[in-house]
Amino acid sequence: MSGRIYFLVPYPHGEAPSQRFRFEQYFDVLKENGYELEVHPFYDYDTWQTLYLKGHYLLKTWKVCLSFLKRFGLLFKLSKADHIFIHREISHVGPPIFEWFISKILRRKYIYDFDDAIWLENYSETNHRFHWVKAYWKVNHCMKWASKISAGNEYLESYARQYNKNTTIIPTTIDTVNHHNIQCNHSAEIPVIGWTGSHTTMRYLDELVPILQELEQKFTFRFKVISNKRPNYSLKSFEFVKWTKETEIEDLAGIHIGVMPLHHDIWSEGKCGFKGLQYMALGMATIMSPVGVNTEIIEQGINGFLVSGNEEWKSKLKLLLENPDLRVVLGNAGRKTIEERYSVNATASKYLKLFKD
Repeated sequence: MSGRIYFLVPYPHGEAPSQRFRFEQYFDVLKENGYELEVHPFYDYDTWQTLYLKGHYLLKTWKVCLSFLKRFGLLFKLSKADHIFIHREISHVGPPIFEWFISKILRRKYIYDFDDAIWLENYSETNHRFHWVKAYWKVNHCMKWASKISAGNEYLESYARQYNKNTTIIPTTIDTVNHHNIQCNHSAEIPVIGWTGSHTTMRYLDELVPILQELEQKFTFRFKVISNKRPNYSLKSFEFVKWTKETEIEDLAGIHIGVMPLHHDIWSEGKCGFKGLQYMALGMATIMSPVGVNTEIIEQGINGFLVSGNEEWKSKLKLLLENPDLRVVLGNAGRKTIEERYSVNATASKYLKLFKD
């Protein structure tokens, strides 16, 4: 037996992309290597759903207080853990009291994992009044007290090394065997340009909509958005698909050209290119903004395109709409990139090293 790992995480198991694709898809690998696993989320499923309702402030406060009580109770059970793995934060709100208690009072080591520039303020309009309770400053302390840090890309690793030298890069990866295991159908009569993501990142599409309106005048295509909320776009090609975990891969596989526009800012620098990785894993042609890790993922014109500005976006979209064979070539190369560099199989050994003393 290799030991018992306690995963102390913000969200319920199987619900949040950051958890699913950072570490949950390695659970089978860990079990095969003799580890016992326990997942302890700050929010249970019911609480997590409640937080995104409008209003209900008393109910939200009560449920968050209950989450804190459960966390305090968990502290007295940590002696059973051989390894403690913290993703982002132990408590989704408030100062790093639990991380401090574990490292300074219990004198326990923990692995700290993160995949975004989470020291920067980022919040939804639904809860904008209370964003201050997130205590974004606590991330620096969580890093400083950790025994090891797993960062999602070079930019995040560079930031973490200011506080902890024992930092390694483990990219967000794709399970090409059990999850992203089908390919898009490039032989479809009408090509589909597509994007997937939460409503909080949908603003990145705003500059793309006028370009699509221009292309609609010359080409026949569909523009598919897969998200948790429907946007209001004035596009005759527009198609909305509500995201569900049960159909996410099948819905994504209906796209032939995957797009990932970003703004060139500090927050985007910290992103791990996950949308693009999903597109490439399913064999679709991928176009991304040249921001952060995207420039490491894409080899220009080989496995996708990096574009800046409206004219480049329009030019590359036009090129791919006119050339179905090119979509296939880029899609196949993208799939190969994922299998070789960004898949669970390719990264498993590095991930297992986190739990070696």
